[in-house]
Amino acid sequence: MITVTRLNGQEFIINAEKIRYIEQTPDTVICCDTGEKMMVKESLQEITRRAIDYARLVRRPLTD
Repeated sequence: MITVTRLNGQEFIINAEKIRYIEQTPDTVICCDTGEKMMVKESLQEITRRAIDYARLVRRPLTD
């Protein structure tokens, strides 16, 4: 799960594994596998970084 910010400043959490694609037109639009689209303040690069960080966290071994 990653935290993102709507254009009105309201933060919400989205399941990063449900993101189908992200567009920057110039606002950033997250498109989910359900077809839902959300405009957010974060850049395409920031959403990508957060999604990768999340994936690394959930896939890391239980013991390091």
